[in-house]
Amino acid sequence: MIIVMKRDAGPAEVEAVVARLRDLGCDAHVSSGQLRTVIGAIGDREVIQQIPWEAMSGVEKAVPVLKPFKFVSRDFQPDPTIIEVRGVRIGDPSQFVTIAGPCAVESRDQLFRTAEAVKRAGAQVLRGDAFKPRTSPYSFQGLGEKGLELLAEAREEFDMPFVAEVLDPRDVELVSSYADILRVGTRNMANFTLLQEVGRQPKPVQLKRGFTATVEEWLNAAEYIYKEGNHQIIMVERGIRTFETSARNTLDITAVPVLKNLSHLPVVVDPSHAAGRRELVEPLARAAVAVGADGVMVDVHPTPDTALVDGAQALLPSEFAALMDAIREVAAVVGRRG
Repeated sequence: MIIVMKRDAGPAEVEAVVARLRDLGCDAHVSSGQLRTVIGAIGDREVIQQIPWEAMSGVEKAVPVLKPFKFVSRDFQPDPTIIEVRGVRIGDPSQFVTIAGPCAVESRDQLFRTAEAVKRAGAQVLRGDAFKPRTSPYSFQGLGEKGLELLAEAREEFDMPFVAEVLDPRDVELVSSYADILRVGTRNMANFTLLQEVGRQPKPVQLKRGFTATVEEWLNAAEYIYKEGNHQIIMVERGIRTFETSARNTLDITAVPVLKNLSHLPVVVDPSHAAGRRELVEPLARAAVAVGADGVMVDVHPTPDTALVDGAQALLPSEFAALMDAIREVAAVVGRRG
């Protein structure tokens, strides 16, 4: 249930509702928006519903939540969540954020050449993974902690926060000690132990959609993170597996407005992993801006032909610079700064 407080409700009235819920053995999650405060009540539904909440001072109404995801829903928090990382505001309706870099950190030279190029072109956040989930156990798995050290060095050199993937609950503390944003990849969207673990650490979390997941399943995965106390979640649409073989995946562009309608969390699109082909990245990125996404995440590599991971979808630095010009054009039309 969601308990909506009146606009003029004070802290004492909010605390009285929270205390009543806790007396009932329920959890209370408070969200303070621009206009009013709402309280999410989690516990025995029958016990919660029998209380006349509207009779309590400061309460406007009590609304049952029928959706399985509660805290990430617009019902719980009408205002959009804005996540600020080293001055970059992800989810701000007036801004569009571009995250770019190599799919995997291969060497210091490769990372620094890429970081310098994407920074110069206007990217705000650096991407680069030290741990890679690969279909084949014999493929390049990443540099591990050495890769995180290089990313941290690049952050200071180019003044860019970075996002890196975490694969194992045992590595959450390690990755969190280096990265500004942690990412849960598509193969781990339903790894509930990992979701709970990243929910217990303080850094923002990118949650990629599983390539066979519905929007509701994806939002329920976000609920696992939110429920553990971490409310800084960025949803990443990266394409889903369909019968179509002309691209690596099918970018579900519809998911962006659907999520915006259902949830207050920011939404980023990954056109690189959706396309699997560099010539498709720009049109998909333009579509992401136009449909209302809060950002895109793009693979860039100085020499894609030698890339150890996903070279076919990586843009050259010159191609990325052209992409940024295209993004700014569309962003200006929809009233955002790119």
